[in-house]
This record gives sequence, structure tokens and C-alpha cells, in this order.
Amino acid sequence: MKLSAPEFLSALLGSSSLPLVDFLHQLSSRKNLSPNTVIAYKSDLLQFFAFLVEHFELDDLSEFDAEQITTVDVRLFMGSLLQQGLQQRSIARKLAALKSFYRYLQETGYIKTSLFSALVTPKYPQRVPAFLTEQQTATLFDEMLPSSSSATLSMELHLLEEAFVRERDRSIFELLYGSGLRLSELIDLTMTSLDCDGGFVKVTGKGRKQRIVPMGQPTVAALKKYFEVRRNFFRISKRGEAERPHYVFLTKRGEKLYPMLIQRLTKKYLAAVTEQKKKNPHLLRHSFATHLLNSGADLKSVSEMLGHSNLSTTEIYTHVTFDRLKEVYLKAHPNA
Repeated sequence: MKLSAPEFLSALLGSSSLPLVDFLHQLSSRKNLSPNTVIAYKSDLLQFFAFLVEHFELDDLSEFDAEQITTVDVRLFMGSLLQQGLQQRSIARKLAALKSFYRYLQETGYIKTSLFSALVTPKYPQRVPAFLTEQQTATLFDEMLPSSSSATLSMELHLLEEAFVRERDRSIFELLYGSGLRLSELIDLTMTSLDCDGGFVKVTGKGRKQRIVPMGQPTVAALKKYFEVRRNFFRISKRGEAERPHYVFLTKRGEKLYPMLIQRLTKKYLAAVTEQKKKNPHLLRHSFATHLLNSGADLKSVSEMLGHSNLSTTEIYTHVTFDRLKEVYLKAHPNA
């Protein structure tokens, strides 16, 4: 009896016919890819095998031979993805996952040759990342997230709670923009990651790679004020800070922050300063990189601060600096 796609995929994961589980494990253990990246690889591979179930009309797992697929089969798979409305960037990512898996099959001796080794991934146009202007950034911090006077123990609880949220939110935005942190990096920050006296933060990024990023004086000042208010707030409210005291950013209940909350905060505050369609935490990271490059920072240093594995990833930000370069040229060159 022919297996349904879900049944086939479930059987495939528990089957020894292909080392899919082993492959996913080594992505996590040896290559140190993040759990979200491993999940994405798994999803992409299972989507490919689901396509093969229908394409080869498989009735039994033993009928499948990893070496029997051809370039035509892969192109048909890509065509099915286009029909589903996937963008070129998403399709390229799925092909990268397939290349990686088939390379693993070849390296471990499951197959002798891989057609993916000669398959060229289609190029897709690079999107210039959206960013805030320097004036918009100033408006964000001066008007939407203004610095306030320190809260004291004599404050009423509801006022102290408002101060806690305000100082926490400002510190979050200072780190997102001032140090270019990713959303996941911000949420996972622990108290031992910060060196306010030295002015730097130790970040664990993609692939569990650690990097050290400078913090500016506004960020350090915002964090110190936040910690002062946080101590007072949880002492008076007697809420659950003690459960997770090592995390830098907490909810009003003393719990670790979660991605959706940060997404809501960025949408709320950014709506007043920009008409960009996507008002998410990454917009501040893009602004961090763009403003550094516009001010003359070298590409390699910016790449290291962003935690990019190669310079080509950082180069997307150079497109938005051309106007600045032209402005400098017109002002400085005698024949401009």
C-alpha cells in the first residue's frame, strides 16, 4: 500500500535508508548551527522528499535511491516551489540545504557521486536593507524613548512599574541600534555578558559563535538606569525576578523576554518615526551597520561587530552609502 506523504516522512526519519537524523545531528553538534537553522534544514529536506514521493510514485522506502534523481527532477522540484508562490531567495535556501545533505551523503559513503556538486544555485537579486535615517534615530531616542530621572524606593508601585518598562525598552533599543544585536542575541543576553565599565557586550550569535561588541556611553547609561529601576521594582513588587535573575531583560513578571514582545515593542515605537513597511528589530541592526559605514567605518570591522561569517554578507550595506560618498566627493574634490 502506498504511503501518504506524512507517513513516508515519518518513516524516513526513523529509517536507516538515509542518514537524515545523523545529518541534522551533525549540523547541531559539529557545525554549531542554531536550533532554528537546523529546523529550517529539516523542513527543506522533508519538503523535497515529499515531492519525490509523488514524483517517483514510491510505494516503499526501499525503492528510493538517493543517486537516482537527476537535474530534471531538481528543476521540477524548483518549478513546484515557484507554483506555490515561493520567492527566489527561499528556493535558493532550499537548494543550499539539499546541496549540504548530498555532500554529507557523499562524504559518509552513502552515495558515490552527487549531481548537486555541479548544480549552480540560481542568483537572486539582493535587496538593499531598509534602515532609519540618523534624524529618525535621534527622534526615536529623544522623543519616543527619552531618558528619565532615576526612580527611587519611595515611588508608588504603579509609577515604578512604568519606570521599569520605560527604562527596559530604552535599553533594548540602545543595544539593538548601538551594538547591532540580533533579536535572539538580545533575548539570550545574561548579566555576565555585559561589561558596563569596559563598555562592551559579549554576544553568542549564529553557530554559537561568540563575539565582543562595543557599547556606547548612551547604551551603558541606559543599562545602568534600567538595572537600578529593575532592582527597586522587583524588590517592592515581590515578583519573580529571582527565578531568572541572570537574564538582562525581563518581563514585568520577572520572566525572560520572548520574541513576540520585542516585535510588538519595535512596531510600536518605530511607527512614530518611520513609514518603512517592516518595523522590526532587524531595522535597527540595519541602521547600526549603515550609519557606521556612512561615517567611515571599515567593512571588516562592521562585519565582525555584526557577527557575519564573511564580508560578502556585510557588503549589502555598502549600497546605501553611495549617496554619502557622493556628498563627500562633491564637498571635497576640487573638480566636483
